[in-house]
Amino acid sequence: MISSDIEKFLPRPREAVTAIPAPGSGPGFWAGGPSAVAADGGVYLAYRLRRPIGRGRGYANAIAFSSDGVRFEPVTQIGKDEMDTDSLERPALVRLPDGRWRIYISCATVGTKHWRVEAIDAAHPSEFDARNREVVLPGDVSKRAVKDPVITCRDGQWSMLATIHPLADPDETDQMTTEHATSTDGLDWTWHGTALCGRPGEWDARGVRAAAVRSGEDGVAVFYDGRASAAENYEERTGIAIGTTFSDLVATSAPSAGPAASSPHGAGGLRYTDIVGLPDGRYRIYYELTGADGSHALMTEER
Repeated sequence: MISSDIEKFLPRPREAVTAIPAPGSGPGFWAGGPSAVAADGGVYLAYRLRRPIGRGRGYANAIAFSSDGVRFEPVTQIGKDEMDTDSLERPALVRLPDGRWRIYISCATVGTKHWRVEAIDAAHPSEFDARNREVVLPGDVSKRAVKDPVITCRDGQWSMLATIHPLADPDETDQMTTEHATSTDGLDWTWHGTALCGRPGEWDARGVRAAAVRSGEDGVAVFYDGRASAAENYEERTGIAIGTTFSDLVATSAPSAGPAASSPHGAGGLRYTDIVGLPDGRYRIYYELTGADGSHALMTEER
């Protein structure tokens, strides 16, 4: 049952170890936004590196490899200048059906609140070249930003949950919903409407962002990031929604019950969960966690 299956994937930060440390000490220094793929006898991990506003913001998407899922060695890095962007956010790393690789990169359009998503294909993660990128989710500079896609491909059918920010009102651009889209090639997408949105008066009222998907015979579970107010931007916590499809997802927490997982530090930031199955039947969970000094590190647990 999908509802019982998800319990074992809930983050337990007191049991986690650091996979990628923050690139500095204090608020605004983040390593996180993970996207993991098991391949070549280990785990490839794509993630975002960030410095505080005014000191670089999201300055790179990095890719590293680990044979044990914990100790990572650098593979490559894509900088924000290569992508012509003010900031980079969570990447999505995908192994294509033909064995090649693709990375989806969320880019902040220079001088605006707009975000778009670009894709790069390569034979191996070490060979991603920003000169070969193409825009696949353009959004709309005046109406909506698109970022942080969560992408799956099964039997030639692609599915995506992407974060949408409204741009018409400058005071509301931090709000977020999650929309569902499908594709036959992972490049040309058809949108199907809102899959998740905030619940008025709840811990996720201001907005929700899909983080990871678990599918079963009886439905689908989505781990998502949520926050109650604009002041909690960057410190989202983790919730779970369940449905038979992406069109009828319902948050599992009862009214005023709070998130399913959070950090013991600061405002409780625990976000961008990803779950990767290993060849031996075990799983690795990766997520971004707020530390005692306010920085964010990329953490992992084995299940």
